[in-house]
Amino acid sequence: MAPRPLGPLVLPGGAAAVLGSVLFILWKTYFGSGRERRWDRGEAWWGAEPARLPQWDEWDPEDEEEEEEPALEELEQREVLVLGLDGSGKSTFLRVLSGKPPLEGHIPTWGFNSVRLPTKDFEVDLLEIGGSQNLRFYWKEFVNEVDVLVFMVDSADRLRLPWARQELHKLLDKDPDLPVVVVANKQDLSEAMSMVELQQELGLQAVDSQREVFLLAASIAPAGPGFENPGTVHIWKLLLELLS
Repeated sequence: MAPRPLGPLVLPGGAAAVLGSVLFILWKTYFGSGRERRWDRGEAWWGAEPARLPQWDEWDPEDEEEEEEPALEELEQREVLVLGLDGSGKSTFLRVLSGKPPLEGHIPTWGFNSVRLPTKDFEVDLLEIGGSQNLRFYWKEFVNEVDVLVFMVDSADRLRLPWARQELHKLLDKDPDLPVVVVANKQDLSEAMSMVELQQELGLQAVDSQREVFLLAASIAPAGPGFENPGTVHIWKLLLELLS
């Protein structure tokens, strides 16, 4: 089964005053609501070794014995919210997951982008909301509607890291039970902060130890050809584990 993009929604700047309501209605239309979250609570960990994820339609043969693939419309849905400051790599992350090449240059998201990725047992709906200042106000309205939050950070953007920390902790306070995957993007850049630095600067060491918070190094769209591990596969693998 191939990823199925739902496409972007672009709203003009004059719609900012009603953007929260519009996004909320569209969210309900696309993904629905009222489902309980599904994950097994476990001990949080920092970082991880690279891992290979099977292709979208590559499954364990033992799991497929005498099993029919469910019809697409019968698959359960899991919902992932992708947030982060503008320019952190959210849109590129969704494009890469859906099998599309990264776009050249920085094109801000003024509404949201979404993609639906079918797996063997369920569909994963990923929603990215733009990271500009006027859109961050509405982020908190969506965290209670999803199963996992992905928070993207530009590892090389030292000046705006305090803003990223502030926004992240607002979301953590909004829903204390929501699993959070913090992606330290752009690790291929020479000026990128280390994982230890990011953990400290983002205040992750102060997060409740009972909460599931993961910090992963990545370079969703490496600037040079010598960076062999973009990290996207590993992020997807972790999301599947949290959503199963």
